[in-house]
Amino acid sequence: MLRITDLKLPLDHPESALRGAILEQLAIPESDLIGFNIFKRSYDARKKTAIILIYTIDVELKNESEALARLNKQSNISATPDTSYKFVAHAHDSKFKRPIVIGFGPCGLFAALLLAEMGYRPIVLERGKTVRERTKDTWGLWRKRELHPESNVQFGEGGAGTFSDGKLYSQIKDPKHYGRKVITEFVKAGAPEEILYVSKPHIGTFRLVKMIEEMRHNIEALGGEIRFEQKVTDIDIKNGEVCGVRVNDGDYIESNHVVLAIGHSARDTFQMLYDKGVYIEAKPFSIGFRIEHPQSVIDKARFGPNAGNEILGAADYKLVHHAKNGRSVYSFCMCPGGTVVAATSEPGRVVTNGMSQYSRNERNANSAIVVGISPEDYPGNPLAGIDLQRKLEERAYKMGGENYNAPGQLIGDFIKGIKSTELGNVTPSYKPGVTLCNLADALPDFAINAIREAIPEFDKKIKGFAMNDGILTGIETRTSSPIRIKRTDDGLQSLNTKGLYPAGEGAGYAGGILSAGVDGIKIAEAVALSINAKS
Repeated sequence: MLRITDLKLPLDHPESALRGAILEQLAIPESDLIGFNIFKRSYDARKKTAIILIYTIDVELKNESEALARLNKQSNISATPDTSYKFVAHAHDSKFKRPIVIGFGPCGLFAALLLAEMGYRPIVLERGKTVRERTKDTWGLWRKRELHPESNVQFGEGGAGTFSDGKLYSQIKDPKHYGRKVITEFVKAGAPEEILYVSKPHIGTFRLVKMIEEMRHNIEALGGEIRFEQKVTDIDIKNGEVCGVRVNDGDYIESNHVVLAIGHSARDTFQMLYDKGVYIEAKPFSIGFRIEHPQSVIDKARFGPNAGNEILGAADYKLVHHAKNGRSVYSFCMCPGGTVVAATSEPGRVVTNGMSQYSRNERNANSAIVVGISPEDYPGNPLAGIDLQRKLEERAYKMGGENYNAPGQLIGDFIKGIKSTELGNVTPSYKPGVTLCNLADALPDFAINAIREAIPEFDKKIKGFAMNDGILTGIETRTSSPIRIKRTDDGLQSLNTKGLYPAGEGAGYAGGILSAGVDGIKIAEAVALSINAKS
């Protein structure tokens, strides 16, 4: 097949126009065109009154080699690359010790799936509950203020990504097209087929629940085993090599290959690894607030008269500001038509996150507005970033009223530096509730000053962003892992612990569902090759 990139058509073009544009681009008669598929569709909304759709199309022709030779000077036409996944290994026999995958979020899910598909029958140990049980527990916090420390937004089948927008795009380099494998498996499990070609695919929480269950059943059918409510309390390391793990019920499982896909909130596991001498270093992360506006305000600012167009959907944004104090302020995990959710996993602490359903039809848009910080801001041992997170989350809990309410403030009052006393036209979506206050007390001064400076600047790009009645809700501290469990470049094993494979967000090697899934694939390949080398 041939691939045409950068094929542009008006937003309101008829379906037939795409076929006509292909024929014109290739300068061929209609009889030569056998068929075509949309590989990617994005849009250019810089001119709000003339939004353009941009396509990447894979085309099947009668005389492809002739057409490619004739058109070889056109930079937007080439042979379609092979994006199908190729397994690097298969199990030779069953004599090996089964690999263990700790954690069943996106990274652990794909590590387990790939290992199962290659015949290595992984054992997955997930500290939380099945996705439907953890959903009930999570709603328990949101509706009844009842926190389940081992079953919440952070812990349980599907990981933190289950309660998110289900975004499936990333800026990672992916020369082997592992991201295509991730998205293809999601479609097999029930995701809408449009995620294969839209530029910013998303799934939404409700659909993710069913998909994760389907993928779990697939892993089990291939010989894998998923054990829930199995928290790893110790890793057995002898002479710098992993020998097995022990779980909370005292059971010991032997293995020479252990995948650490524990997510960015497994703080007790980080401590255990540090105490065992596994090499860990502090890394930068970000802190800030969730900001909410009416989705209609964002739609109008981004799409103008085309706001509400079905193809465009609910508008998103991506913003960055470099403050005068040297700090970078940026939007993170923007959730169109979504809600702000309680995302703590520890008692007496408040953490926020954002979530959307597939429809993205809730009243408000929300995003994290965060400030980058580095280990210089929290000196100490490699776990000092966790200490800072906890300190800030405990402060937010007290400011909210010590009942899992989140502290909140109107945007206008935040910019002026005065306490909010009553809501305006924007109703905060965070559950169980928001306590109005002065958020200046929630974060270090450098972060508050940088965000105060950034919001009016963002308003120049998104008209209405600094609206007085918009809501800031605190706090956002778990944008990424505060540590990195470093690994080798070749075998992807811990620098000083052979057989231990740090993976995904928790280890500092991913950020989001897609990149975590891709990292899980890479780790599964490394484990498979190592097992085969030993057998």
